[in-house]
Amino acid sequence: MTAAKDSKALSQERYARFAEGYISSQTHAAGSDLDRLLAIAQPQPFWRALDIATGGGHTALKFAPYVQNVVASDLTPRMLMKARAFIVIERDATNVCFRAADAEALPFAAGQFDLVTCRIAPHHFPDVPRFLRECARVLRPSGCMLLQDHVLPADTAAARFVDSFERLRDPSHNRAFSAAEWECMFAAAGFMVEHSELYIKRHDFIPWAQRQGNDAATIEQLTAMLRAAPAIARDWLDPRDWGAPNASFVNRHLLIRGRKIRRG
Repeated sequence: MTAAKDSKALSQERYARFAEGYISSQTHAAGSDLDRLLAIAQPQPFWRALDIATGGGHTALKFAPYVQNVVASDLTPRMLMKARAFIVIERDATNVCFRAADAEALPFAAGQFDLVTCRIAPHHFPDVPRFLRECARVLRPSGCMLLQDHVLPADTAAARFVDSFERLRDPSHNRAFSAAEWECMFAAAGFMVEHSELYIKRHDFIPWAQRQGNDAATIEQLTAMLRAAPAIARDWLDPRDWGAPNASFVNRHLLIRGRKIRRG
């Protein structure tokens, strides 16, 4: 099995196991970042939207009232099943449908969507440039690509530390990128970056760790790791009350909108 297949299998295994926690997670379900994504996208009633790696379905649900329809897609069938129960049965959204899909090999025709969204997921993908090329392929000319994900500091050593901290908590974390790396990848995939901003999310540390099934020993490892963090990485993660039951830290996200460039 290739490294990419191993990575995807690990993601499927872990997110099938922890699917319920991601439906109820306030980090994913609530927060002004969803409102910011909506404001940045400026969706239109005639748009057809695709939400990639929908997870609990919160982004698809947020956009559903503002577009013609949304396809919520995910690699993990159990995650998709839970998202469908949440969106259709609990929230009665009638214009959302569901499709199992690999973000790097989307099962959709070219030029099918006006908007593609992907929120807090690409750090799991083995080949992010390929994912972005797939997004460009399924968008119509001048279509909108809207992405939110963890962003790393520009300092290389600090970036490696932050990635390692995330990976210890969740082994299916592949890697995150700096803002400059994201803008370069967007351009290489055929997008003109129209908007980019940083967004800070503060997490209660213990629920954050437990959402991925971490035991007390792993939580202690994470605690010790951040205590020993290099100064730049520590400033980036901004821990508070570290080691106490109410410990918290931040991760920083990039919200970025690209416009598919017309070819020819």
